[in-house]
Amino acid sequence: MTSPTNSQRPLGVAMIGYAFMGKAHSNAWRNVASFFDVPAFEQKVLVGRNAAGVKEAAAKYGWAETATDWRTVLDRDDIHIVDICAPGWMHAEIATAALEAGKHVLLEKPLANTLAEAEAMTDAAQAARALGVQSMVGFNYRRVPALALAKELIAEGRVGTVRHVRAAYLQDWLADETAPMTWRLTKETAGSGALGDIASHAIDQVLFLLGDQVTEVSGRTHTFTTRRPGAAGLEEVTVDDAAWATLSLASGAIASVEASRVATGRKNSLQLEIYGDKGSIFFDLENLNELRFLDATAPAREQGYRRILVSEPDHPYLDAWWPQGHIIGWEHTFTHEIRDFLLAVDAGTPPSPSFEDGLEVQRILNAIEESAAAHSTTIHLPAAPASAAAGTPAVPEGA
Repeated sequence: MTSPTNSQRPLGVAMIGYAFMGKAHSNAWRNVASFFDVPAFEQKVLVGRNAAGVKEAAAKYGWAETATDWRTVLDRDDIHIVDICAPGWMHAEIATAALEAGKHVLLEKPLANTLAEAEAMTDAAQAARALGVQSMVGFNYRRVPALALAKELIAEGRVGTVRHVRAAYLQDWLADETAPMTWRLTKETAGSGALGDIASHAIDQVLFLLGDQVTEVSGRTHTFTTRRPGAAGLEEVTVDDAAWATLSLASGAIASVEASRVATGRKNSLQLEIYGDKGSIFFDLENLNELRFLDATAPAREQGYRRILVSEPDHPYLDAWWPQGHIIGWEHTFTHEIRDFLLAVDAGTPPSPSFEDGLEVQRILNAIEESAAAHSTTIHLPAAPASAAAGTPAVPEGA
């Protein structure tokens, strides 16, 4: 194990990838210690394939050094944490090597591009955990304070027995059929389209909020624009533009999941509706500081959704930020994520969501693809083993 004790030098962090997710994670690393009490760490090295590009990014984002080969950082004794923000096709090789080198790993979602990769990565994480090396998948929406509050309300029984969940993650950046090709539109590099990219978030929220397991899946995927302009002219799109699924849960609840990157007018809308026999909850990421809650146990004349502005100090994570009513943003979810990860590494406890949690999402994504290929045939999923880090992220009282 490579982590120093509390009395030794700070944790050294290497981050691999510096584009969209690299920028979001860098912002969190740069700011987390300004707001939360976390173990000492240093932004040691930023890794990217383009020497000039990674050097420019490191100067902007606060990294002390750069490298163009991720393998070199795994040999360094001063690197204790590897934060992987590279595209999905690189996840399996990098994460497995980092864990085998004794580095704690924070890995962006989804866990992998294929189920086989995800299973092998989870085996590596379990072997590393036995040696005190921790790992976590970056499903950052678990750290939206309003969604963390929603989980608390559900766990407290405020909505009663959950019967029905609707989860829809909708974007429109591919609504224009002339939008150019990217690595996210080919199966070899992305694994899948809207399914892995954003439906993975929606599925993780169903599992996270309910603490439940999926037993059956029926799904459909569709590609609306099959060819897009690329460097060599029109190129084939080999992943889905949109996906739909019906999930049966072990508790008896039913969840519908929808994901689209062609939903005109929706920029980044993750909507979650949870319906129980005593109440219901509504959330939309495009208004991430608010939670709508209906208490069906109140007299009928008083019932109706009420708006909870999630900005009070006793709401999850918010005692670290601003006075009541002063809202936070999307980028704060990554700060919360890294805070929780650092605390878990320091305490020697498995953080959540674990690679096992990521594998369970991957199994569901794979079942949706299998169902879609078989004209929406119902796919039965075996019971998943209990995760070593399942449930709510560790958030101390008042956090």
